[in-house]
Amino acid sequence: MLTAILTIILIVGGAAALSWPLGKYMSALFSGRFARADGLFTRVVGGSPAQDWKQYAIALMAFNTLMFVFVFALLALQHALPLNPDGQSAAPLDLVFNTAASFTTNTNLQHYSGESTWSYLAQLGGLMWLQFVSAATGIAALAALARGIGGQASMGNFFLDVQRAAFCVLLPLAIVVAAVIALAGVPMTLQGAAQVTTLEGVAQTIARGPAAAFVAIKQLGTNGGGFFGPNSTHPLENPDFWSNGFEMIAIILIPMACVWMFGHIVGRMKHAGVVFGVMLVFLLVKIGGAVGFEAAPTQAFAALPVMENVGNLEGKELRLGATTGPLWAVLTTSTSNGSVGAMHDSLNPLTGLMPMTGMWLNATFGGVGVGMINMFLYIVVAVFIAGMMVGRTPEYLGHKVEGREMRLAVLALFSHALLILGGTALFAATAWGQDALNNVGAHGFSEILYEFSSAGANNGSGFEGLGDGTVPWNIATGIVMLIGRYLPIIIPLAIVGSLMAKRRSAESAGTLSVEGGTFGVMLVITIVIFGALTFMPAAALGPVAEHLTLMP
Repeated sequence: MLTAILTIILIVGGAAALSWPLGKYMSALFSGRFARADGLFTRVVGGSPAQDWKQYAIALMAFNTLMFVFVFALLALQHALPLNPDGQSAAPLDLVFNTAASFTTNTNLQHYSGESTWSYLAQLGGLMWLQFVSAATGIAALAALARGIGGQASMGNFFLDVQRAAFCVLLPLAIVVAAVIALAGVPMTLQGAAQVTTLEGVAQTIARGPAAAFVAIKQLGTNGGGFFGPNSTHPLENPDFWSNGFEMIAIILIPMACVWMFGHIVGRMKHAGVVFGVMLVFLLVKIGGAVGFEAAPTQAFAALPVMENVGNLEGKELRLGATTGPLWAVLTTSTSNGSVGAMHDSLNPLTGLMPMTGMWLNATFGGVGVGMINMFLYIVVAVFIAGMMVGRTPEYLGHKVEGREMRLAVLALFSHALLILGGTALFAATAWGQDALNNVGAHGFSEILYEFSSAGANNGSGFEGLGDGTVPWNIATGIVMLIGRYLPIIIPLAIVGSLMAKRRSAESAGTLSVEGGTFGVMLVITIVIFGALTFMPAAALGPVAEHLTLMP
């Protein structure tokens, strides 16, 4: 237990400590304090005129549409393009659509095994490039939202912001992380698969490639898509305990820094501290639950002559330690990362509920940029409810929150739930989902629920007992990923645009403070009630029902 606690403190505490200076740097970057870099970026795009929320949203959507089209074409034509030393063939178009949608939306849901499906050009020039620009899109959107809330005249310029995020935040950090994990043993080569002879004299093909560069941005940009099929359980993506811890810090680092960046830009660091604290409480509760539930032995070994005094070791990489499996599962789903350090399908039922909860709430630090944007939606709802309870006009940082903003916030939050629960219901009731199951009953339902939770939250992890590489799964999850990505970005920008159009009022003694513990408790209650009312019935049919079934 002491080892587990120390591991959690090292990972979460280390990331939190590093996030403070990074958030300060990011706020300076997006506030225009690096004139030389901004001058270069402005010349690249031919100017950077100020944009209102509609212009910013249109630019964001246009750029992301071009991203999707380019990578779709690259993946579809990979067999006719260079940098294909292993001779990868053409992939089915439904898989091409799903993969292009997945990486464009920062989801990285993978219905394939990377080393046996895509060429090096497809992996580097298509998928890894999207891991940079999709993450940069989220950070840029948060910067725009913070400027509007902070009282600036415009939201900035999307094309300038996306370059700032890609070249001045993600690229330098990715170079550092790639160098460290390459030294730890992650391969970085353009040579094809290695042909070797084992000690038993058997010929073996070992897949390799430019994995270090791919893994670095996969973690930093909360992307999560692995270079190899087993993702971060593969020893060539994650060689040892120290690389494992380093990669977990990389997962949570920028999402934490985005909270501080938001606080600096709006000029309310105490408010950012409250929001950070709320997010941290949710994160630690889920980590505690996951590690605690996973301390129980798995029922899969109940009838076998196997010692069960160390908890559930099914689906774990023992070289990484038993604690890091559930810890990684929580970190990767509290953010929108989706990489895996253990097989989530092998987690105990209530342990599996913890990652699902992270994706349902979608605001415990969340994806780079978009996690704080999702929390902003909960803040709007909490402020509105608190204002109605005390009989005053709800205000947030001097902006009056009225019916229009509340309706938009609820629309964004319920669209997230509808995508998850609607898709789950459709596939659970039809052969599309039933024929893909390797498990029946509550666990089979959990596999379907998890897949749509992952797609709707732009997470990308999965309960891998599901045969999801079919046309219905590829099309349905692709559509869910696209809607689940852009609706919760565009609607908050519209909310801020509406607030910017109103006269900002000075705060008075009667204004609800968003910088104290009272607001923090109100925000926690809002998130818990919304999540419980929306997703508890589905949880009862899946993980909770499975747990009760397996109880002795």
